[in-house]
Amino acid sequence: MSNTITTLDALKEHLYLAMQLEHATIPPYLTALYSIKPGTNVDAVQVIRVVAVEEMLHLTIAANLLNAIGGTPDLTRPGFVPSYPAHLPDGETDFKVSLASFSKETLAIFKKIERPRLAPGSHKLVKRMYRSGVTVLGRYPGASDMQYYSIGDFYAAIEEGFDRLEKEAKTDGKTIFIGDPKRQVTSEYYYSGGGELFPVIDIESARAAIRLVMEQGEGAGGGIYDHERELAHYYRFDELDRERYYQPEDRAGHPTGPTFRVDWHAVYPVKTDLKLGDIDSKKSPELYEAALSFNQTYAAFLELLTQAFNGQPQLLLEAVPRMFEFRNLMGDLIRNPLPNYPGQYAMATFEIGYNQVLRTVAAEEAQA
Repeated sequence: MSNTITTLDALKEHLYLAMQLEHATIPPYLTALYSIKPGTNVDAVQVIRVVAVEEMLHLTIAANLLNAIGGTPDLTRPGFVPSYPAHLPDGETDFKVSLASFSKETLAIFKKIERPRLAPGSHKLVKRMYRSGVTVLGRYPGASDMQYYSIGDFYAAIEEGFDRLEKEAKTDGKTIFIGDPKRQVTSEYYYSGGGELFPVIDIESARAAIRLVMEQGEGAGGGIYDHERELAHYYRFDELDRERYYQPEDRAGHPTGPTFRVDWHAVYPVKTDLKLGDIDSKKSPELYEAALSFNQTYAAFLELLTQAFNGQPQLLLEAVPRMFEFRNLMGDLIRNPLPNYPGQYAMATFEIGYNQVLRTVAAEEAQA
């Protein structure tokens, strides 16, 4: 089966899946971040926080790309938030991403998410079968049993799709960049500290946007830095793994900077991939309500992002800081032991039910 993107609708669907893929890393990163006990592991906290903010940047870039060709970003679409554990492509196999405490094992998964491409241009699509109900990221739209060989191949297909479709449009005196420029989100509405957020208006800016996403994750041209001379996500996580900082001239896998210590025990041991159904609403009503409240708040956050990506970019100034206000809500969960699971703690479940949220909002408005 060919992975060639031959229609504008197919490119739009790929970009929606790119938004879903970029967002899917945020709940695992936030869960690991807030499972770290306050006042400990300052190096790990800084690294995970920076990466989470830049994943929000990548989500926004994907929305800019989609808007540029006349698409409509929608983070409230059913299934946008994956059911964890979710499967991501990793060459001939795949791997599962869970919501879990910060640990050596979790860090190894984070490195897989951001890992540089091992074999560019080798296998583009791989046939894989999954049981019903499993979330698989990086699938080929319209073919549930086909998955991209790697995240790098997924983005390479998108870039090739932009090039092909724009070239075809140009031969007819047209362009695929027909979206409203006012929907483009720029750095004035979003500051991540890593990479400029620019409008996507033509093929050159589209290529640059895709390159920025890839380089921040895996590095540029086989190096450990992106073109902004910022350490790529993979190597930030590698620093934590090796407990040593990279220096500007270091080679991949060989940091020579100052050492630091990671306290792997200064962490709340949350129950991996906790679901609302795991919390006994009768024995622990407050804990259950806290988990439910978080999900409703997170759903409202995604609705705010959807509005920001659909003509109200100024709302991002409110949305991005809100991501770290989740710390208090998640803290109410993560610091509480689970009665039915000895030695394990609660956490946010990120189970987003939009119909339930809308009913809640409607009820509150009716009472106002």
